[in-house]
Amino acid sequence: MTKDIYDPAFVADLFDRCSSNYRWWSAVTSLGFIERWRKQCVALLQDGPSDVPDIVDLMAGTGEVWPHLLVRFPKANQIIAVDISHQMHVHAVARLHADRADQITHIEANALQTDLPAAHADMLISTFGLKTFNADQQRVLARQIARILKPGGQFALIEASDPKSWVLRPFYRFYLDRMLPLVERLFLKGAQDFSMIGTYTRNFRDCGQMADALRAEGLDVNLRQHFFGCASSVSGKKPIAGKAEQD
Repeated sequence: MTKDIYDPAFVADLFDRCSSNYRWWSAVTSLGFIERWRKQCVALLQDGPSDVPDIVDLMAGTGEVWPHLLVRFPKANQIIAVDISHQMHVHAVARLHADRADQITHIEANALQTDLPAAHADMLISTFGLKTFNADQQRVLARQIARILKPGGQFALIEASDPKSWVLRPFYRFYLDRMLPLVERLFLKGAQDFSMIGTYTRNFRDCGQMADALRAEGLDVNLRQHFFGCASSVSGKKPIAGKAEQD
């Protein structure tokens, strides 16, 4: 039987296996672009009414975006890190962010089913987790984001994408679909986990579906392309009830 690559148990197991190599491998295989894209995602969040914002990081992984968030918002009250992978949390705490433990709250949960309180977050971010959701799951995630954000709260999500209109797309696809699996087999003892990026990005295409899902939940949405569409982002805010009518 073919495995469902969007099944939460499959995704959790995949990232449990990847966790020990995730940080350096993702940086190397993206040729350094992933770090630039994380910074660009954080830059999409604007200063809000609160000087000590509550920030939610969905599909947080090992917390690569947290240093950028804490530079941008040094007075942040807390970052709530939600991830389905137990080992991602373990590596985030034990190896990477022990000195930030007082500012990070970890929740091991499926982002589609988190019981975070409604209207809790001033800001919500996600970097490179969207591709593990199919279209139906993205609609559920959009409802969660709309529920979690405070009125006036902001969100910024970024994901690796499939640049179909880019003239160099064939080389990009060759790299993801052929080179990454080969390099992974050679250097990571035959593993074939990171090579799933090729499959996920091909199916995901870009953040367009997520943008539509967020708009359907009443959020203000901006869709952007990064580096010829090799990544895409969706950002915006939750309107304050009655403000649009007053304006």
